[in-house]
Amino acid sequence: MIVVFLLWVLPPPSIVIMDSWPGYDLDLFTYPQHYYGDLDYVLIPHGIIVDRIERLAKDILKDIGYCDIVILCVLKGGYKFCADLVEHLKNISRNSDRFVSMKVDFIRLKSYRNDQSMGEMQIIGGHDLSTLAGKNVLIVEDVVGTGKTMKVLLSSIKKYKPNMIKVASLLVKRTPRSDGFRPDYVGFEIPNLFVVGYALDYNEYFRDLNHICVINEHGKEKYRV
Repeated sequence: MIVVFLLWVLPPPSIVIMDSWPGYDLDLFTYPQHYYGDLDYVLIPHGIIVDRIERLAKDILKDIGYCDIVILCVLKGGYKFCADLVEHLKNISRNSDRFVSMKVDFIRLKSYRNDQSMGEMQIIGGHDLSTLAGKNVLIVEDVVGTGKTMKVLLSSIKKYKPNMIKVASLLVKRTPRSDGFRPDYVGFEIPNLFVVGYALDYNEYFRDLNHICVINEHGKEKYRV
């Protein structure tokens, strides 16, 4: 008799912020004065973000091993997450007996106008994806909502046959419009809210906000285009 065992490899867990979470009062934190009156509350304080990214870096290297990595940062919202993640990956590499070579490339996508998804992804700039052939690729994204944008990007990259491709997203939104896509590494799973800060923007505003906050209707109207 031949017994076959199926081993399911589960992705690392994420921090789940429930729909009932009231957030933190803005008065408990410092933030740019020019955004006074534009925010409802702090959803994730900056310190918690940084600590969570450090753990993500450990999970990534534990999962994929100490191999050379091409990190594809999705601009603009992902740049701060990517910078902090790369710094933690480098620190782990420095303190280990294996050197990890990391090359960072960039691509810019646009799928939102104001607070609404436009449905179709626009690729703005970016380098020749054919250079990713045979490489170990880690895509670093700020937030995954419906998952459609990331699936289009993955489809484009897979045409060039990278050796491995993984996705790390700081945030994943719980939305009824999700197509079920789940990144390999997730910092926080959050309610279906439009959030800003930590390089996440609303029409290019709020990128200078350190905390991840929920924008209010006054803020949306103030910066609407």
